[in-house]
Amino acid sequence: MDNLLFSLNATMPVFLMMLLGVLFRRIGWLSEDTAGKLNSFVFKALLPVLVFSDLATVDFAALWDTKFVLFCFFATLGCILIAWVVSLLWRDKAIRGEFIQASYRSSAALLGVAFIQNMYGTSGMAPLMMIGSVPLYNIMAVLVLSIFHPEHSGLDVKTIKSTLKGVVTNPILIAIAAGLLWSALRLPMPTILEKTVSSLGSAATPMGLIAMGATFSLKRAFGRAKPAVTAAFLKLIGFGAIFIPIAVALGFREDALATIVVMLGSATTVSGFVMAKSMGHEGVLSSSVVMLTTLLSAFTITGWLWLLRSLALI
Repeated sequence: MDNLLFSLNATMPVFLMMLLGVLFRRIGWLSEDTAGKLNSFVFKALLPVLVFSDLATVDFAALWDTKFVLFCFFATLGCILIAWVVSLLWRDKAIRGEFIQASYRSSAALLGVAFIQNMYGTSGMAPLMMIGSVPLYNIMAVLVLSIFHPEHSGLDVKTIKSTLKGVVTNPILIAIAAGLLWSALRLPMPTILEKTVSSLGSAATPMGLIAMGATFSLKRAFGRAKPAVTAAFLKLIGFGAIFIPIAVALGFREDALATIVVMLGSATTVSGFVMAKSMGHEGVLSSSVVMLTTLLSAFTITGWLWLLRSLALI
């Protein structure tokens, strides 16, 4: 019971914030357009400030873990390859790109920080997880959505350039680089700047979760049932069942292991739906997987954390 309470204390506050977003949308306090703009603001401003704050104030040498970063990279790559193979089950090639992206691309930046902060008081290993996974998320999303484009236009020079630009200008990656550099140079953090950064960063998690909840629509979750359920299963259970035992065998424990659980098993990111639509895909499958994984991850992540807590691994 103690282990179950620990897991619920880590996950339920996160999802209660999302439910508040659903409530605010239903009573008219937040529109879908406003929630979308709020999501963009959190991603471009508040979340980078939070990540920078956590990294800039710690010892760079003590924080860096090459083994952990490499594991996050190769586990993410493994998830992408598995999703690619499973996508061959669908005769409709036009949905394969959306299926692959929706299967592997986590909302780890927002939910990862939220969960780890809730459990350990800081973002812990989440920034290092983002270094290992977020660039690969973005690069491979453009690749698969281009290769499996409904009109079969494939990759071209313009797409490759826009992909590289998107990675280089990613706000979270810029914040990670700035935070690591600040820490490595041992620059002082003036009190005025520290309080300002702390205030902005503390708003990232609740505001982002409320905005995510406000975009939820149960009706859209069943647009493409079979591929959506399959992608949701891979995202929430399948990848974790494959890579979490490997992480345990490699010696990852506590916040490192909890971060890996969130990376592998958190809900599909809303930005995946936005990217699919902007690149000429239908978007129904992407939105369905986002809705299903957002709804079900409250139970699956709690289950993963409870299992690992019961085994004294976190």
